[in-house]
Amino acid sequence: MASQARWGLTLPLTGVPLADQRDLVASLPDLGYTDAWSAELNGIDAFTPLAFASEWAPALRLGTAIVGIYGRAPVTLAVQAATLADLAPGRFVMGIGTSSKVAVEQWNGIPFEKPYQRSRDMLRFLREALAGGRVTQRYETFSVDGFRLDPAPKVPPALALAALRPGMVKLAAAEAGIAITNWLAPTDVPKVRGVAGPDCELVARIFVLPTADTGTARAIGKRVLAAYLTVPVYAAFHEWLGRGDQIAPMLTAWTAGDRRGALEKIPDDLVDELVIHGPAEYCRDRVAQYHAAGLDTPAIAILPTPGIDLPDVIAKLAPA
Repeated sequence: MASQARWGLTLPLTGVPLADQRDLVASLPDLGYTDAWSAELNGIDAFTPLAFASEWAPALRLGTAIVGIYGRAPVTLAVQAATLADLAPGRFVMGIGTSSKVAVEQWNGIPFEKPYQRSRDMLRFLREALAGGRVTQRYETFSVDGFRLDPAPKVPPALALAALRPGMVKLAAAEAGIAITNWLAPTDVPKVRGVAGPDCELVARIFVLPTADTGTARAIGKRVLAAYLTVPVYAAFHEWLGRGDQIAPMLTAWTAGDRRGALEKIPDDLVDELVIHGPAEYCRDRVAQYHAAGLDTPAIAILPTPGIDLPDVIAKLAPA
C-alpha cells in the first residue's frame, strides 16, 4: 500500500468551464488534497486539464484515469505521457485502460480485441519508451520499429492500469504497481486488495452527490449507475463482487430495451452503496471509510448536483 495517505479530486470539475477552474484547482493543496485525476470519455480529454493543473497547483500529483489504449496509437500515448511528465516531473501517473466496447467499437470503429494482451503490451512499451529506450519490438497486439522519445522525460512517469476483475488487477500489480478501479463500496475494497496484494497502490474514483435531498440523489445516481453497470465489463465486475442478484433485474430490462424499467429495477440500497450522497461533511466521512478499508487513493468525482456551491463543497470534502 502507498505510504502516504492520499486524497484526490477528479478533473475537470463539472459545471465550470475548464479555463475558469484555476482558482479552484490552485486551492486544492492548501485544503489537503494531494492528487488530481482526470477523466476522459466523450467530453474534455484527459491530458489538457492536467497540463493546466501542473501550473495552477504544482504540489499536486497528477494522473490520467484513464486514457484509452485503442483510440490512440502507442507512440502517441508515449509522446503525450512524456509531455505531462516534463511539465510535472516526479508528479505524473500515466493511467491507461481499455475503456469499453461501446467507446472503442461503436464510437471509433476499432475492433475491441485482446484487451488483456493489449493492456500488457502497452504497459511494457510505455515503460521502455518513457525510460528513453529505443524501442524495436513485435508485441502480441502491435509492433514498434525504431522509436525513441526525443527528449525522454528526465523523470519517467509512474504507470497505472484500469482494472476491475482479478486478471486485470493482477496485471496492474505486476506490470504497473498501481491499479485504478471505480464503482465499488468500502466493503468491496478488501476483495480487490486481496487480489492486488499489499504493495500495489489502489486508486478508485468515488462518486459523490453532495446534497441532503435523498430523492434527487437517488434519481441522479440511478441514471449514472445504469449507464455504467449495463456495460458488460462492469456487470461482470459486480457479479464478481457478489451483486449478481441485485443487478440482474436491471440488466434484464435494459437488454429488452426497457430503459425506464431498468432504472426502476435499481435498488435504492445499491445506489446508497455505490454513490455517496448527503451533506458534504457526511460525504467526506464516507470517503474516509474507503481509506480505512484499504484504499490508498480516493479520487472524488463530484457528480452534477443541483444547487451546490462548488468551492464550498470542495472545501468540505477535503480531508478532515
